[in-house]
Amino acid sequence: MNTNSSIYKTIFLTAEWRKLAFANYIIDPEILKPFVPAGTSLDLWDNKCYVSLVGFMFIDTRLKGIHVPFHVNFEEVNLRFYVLRKEQGEQKRGVTFIKEIVSKPALTLIANSLYDEKYVTLPMKHNWQYEANQQTISYEWKHKRKWNKFELLTGTELFSMQLNSEEEFITEHYWGYSKIDSKCSTEYHLLHPSWQLYPVKRYVIDVDFGSLYGPQFSVLNNQAP
Repeated sequence: MNTNSSIYKTIFLTAEWRKLAFANYIIDPEILKPFVPAGTSLDLWDNKCYVSLVGFMFIDTRLKGIHVPFHVNFEEVNLRFYVLRKEQGEQKRGVTFIKEIVSKPALTLIANSLYDEKYVTLPMKHNWQYEANQQTISYEWKHKRKWNKFELLTGTELFSMQLNSEEEFITEHYWGYSKIDSKCSTEYHLLHPSWQLYPVKRYVIDVDFGSLYGPQFSVLNNQAP
């Protein structure tokens, strides 16, 4: 992730992102409007508004180019949605986070204090299991004595995204925005290769969205992604 502004340009965080699991929900735009950063608007796909639960591993993580002891490899689970910023004729497609959960406190401290992110630190664990023609990817995190779980069973053959597809809309965002207040927001640049996809065979989502993200998100508790 690169941070960008008109004043400075510096690298905040570099890492490999591995085994990203996405669960994408159609949601009422009115629920998200209070979270939209200043200078952006909700980005829709096929007139549908999406929020995504995303779990993955940070591997070989460096903060400002430095390995922080015990903060090199760790899990993250976030709830995010999609925004658009128009600037000097350019349309910047970006993501905004309701909350980002990690197991390492240093990243939470730096990201929240310097970049106005929405990180929290919770106990987390992951499990990757591989078989001949399938794999299980699982992320868990503990909140208020409850272990939440997001697990996918997928095939092992990768395929590329189609242009202008729903999958491309969800994954191909290269800007991040954080709301400071009704008039100010932060912007940073995300650099990553175009990802390939595994076909999903089955999923388990045992998440208390209302407790984790606010009562307005409890509508996701019984909604199929």
